[in-house]
Amino acid sequence: MKRNNFMLLVLSLFALFIFSGCAALITGGVAAGAGTAGTYYYINGELKTDYSYSFDEVWEACERTIAEMKGIEVIPEKEIARGTISTLINDEKVKFDITYKAKNLTTVAIRVGLIGNKLSSQLLHDKIADYLAKK
Repeated sequence: MKRNNFMLLVLSLFALFIFSGCAALITGGVAAGAGTAGTYYYINGELKTDYSYSFDEVWEACERTIAEMKGIEVIPEKEIARGTISTLINDEKVKFDITYKAKNLTTVAIRVGLIGNKLSSQLLHDKIADYLAKK
């Protein structure tokens, strides 16, 4: 009897472990259909994600987001496959780092403030995704 209870416990834990990531996979799949990879990485104060759009389309969406948020002291630095836009939004330093990965794949990393603000960065990513979805 003890052995059966132990096996049931092990199977339950295994099932819990296996199925714990399914919601994230489904969410990522839905977001991928909306034009982004659906996966956000928050590393060292920057919130990163990939967009399934060209570099120029993503750059334009970032510029529109800054304009909508009334960014001041905007400093764009655009190169061939990479660019940054630094600005002040609501008295916070914000930096957009835009990087070309493939023909229709562009990575955007956003840092708000000196050490980063995940919630504010997520808001900006949401606005970028909205602009891209309208295209």
